[in-house]
Amino acid sequence: MQDPNYFNELCTNKLPGLLGIVVTDVSSTEVRAEIEVKESHMAPNGFLHAGSVVTLADTSCGNGCIANLPDGASGFTTIELKSNHLGTARDGTIECVATPAHMGRTTQVWDAIVSHKQSGKTIALFRCTQMILYPTAST
Repeated sequence: MQDPNYFNELCTNKLPGLLGIVVTDVSSTEVRAEIEVKESHMAPNGFLHAGSVVTLADTSCGNGCIANLPDGASGFTTIELKSNHLGTARDGTIECVATPAHMGRTTQVWDAIVSHKQSGKTIALFRCTQMILYPTAST
C-alpha cells in the first residue's frame, strides 16, 4: 500500500483532495506531498493560511501512518500535533516531506518539513502523534 495513486484516490472528495494535495511518494521511511498555491489557500491577509500548511503536513504524516500500520491494526487517529511556522508563500508550490520518528505498536510519531518548492525556503516544521486503533473484541 505504498502507491501514491492509492493515497490520492483515498483523499478524493475529502479535505486533502479538495485543497489539491497531491501525494508524490510513499515509502516506509518517507512520504512526499505538495500543493500548488492558489487563492483558496490564502488567508484574508494575502498570505498562505496556516491551516493549508497544517493540512498538508498532517495529511502527509497520516498517509505515512496508514502505509505503516502494524499487523492487526484497523486504522489510526491523530492525538496531538504541533507546528512552527517560519515563513510563507504567495505563489508556486509548497511541498512536504514527512518521516517517522517513532513506529510503535500503539503510537507513531511523525515529523514533517514544509517548504517552498521553487526557493527551497522552509515554511513550517511539524510533529504529530497518532494512536494506532485495533478492532474491538465482540462480547
